[in-house]
Amino acid sequence: MTTTYAALLRGINVGGSRKVPMADLGTLMEDLGHGGARSYLQSGQAVFTADHGDEETLAAELAGAIEKRFGFAVDVIVRDHAYLKAVAEACPFPVAELEGKQLHVTYFSAPVDADRFAEVDRSAHLPEEFRLGDRALYLYVPNGLGRSKLAEHLSKPRLNKGVIATSRNWNTVVKLVEMTDA
Repeated sequence: MTTTYAALLRGINVGGSRKVPMADLGTLMEDLGHGGARSYLQSGQAVFTADHGDEETLAAELAGAIEKRFGFAVDVIVRDHAYLKAVAEACPFPVAELEGKQLHVTYFSAPVDADRFAEVDRSAHLPEEFRLGDRALYLYVPNGLGRSKLAEHLSKPRLNKGVIATSRNWNTVVKLVEMTDA
């Protein structure tokens, strides 16, 4: 059975030398035997189909191929449509009332629990807030991510130790749900 997935690449095409042209990423995915490869924006997300493998295997395969082809390591998370849709539907914030830049989802490569974030003084960052979901963190930042002290705190390496974490704004979250609905 063929499944449609989204690949979320962490930290590419945001400046510096870690450039992965999206057209080349699509070709690379096709070379790995995946179908329907297409990208969204230039910031590291692509959709593809596969009739074999699980999310972790597909992510490791893609990460290895990227390193071989482009000469640098990239963290990759692969998730199927059902998961992406469930994350979007479970959002604890009023998405209809917010702009896409005010709401973000950080996808994790493995489950995380509240203990990991116990040191975060939530009241010190209000009105910004976050909530945990299934291998995801929902982040509400009314003034955008670039000015967010909470986002800065949540991105500290010690809070994300042992997992891959990559964030997308709400517009991208919704678009990936649409693109994987095949």
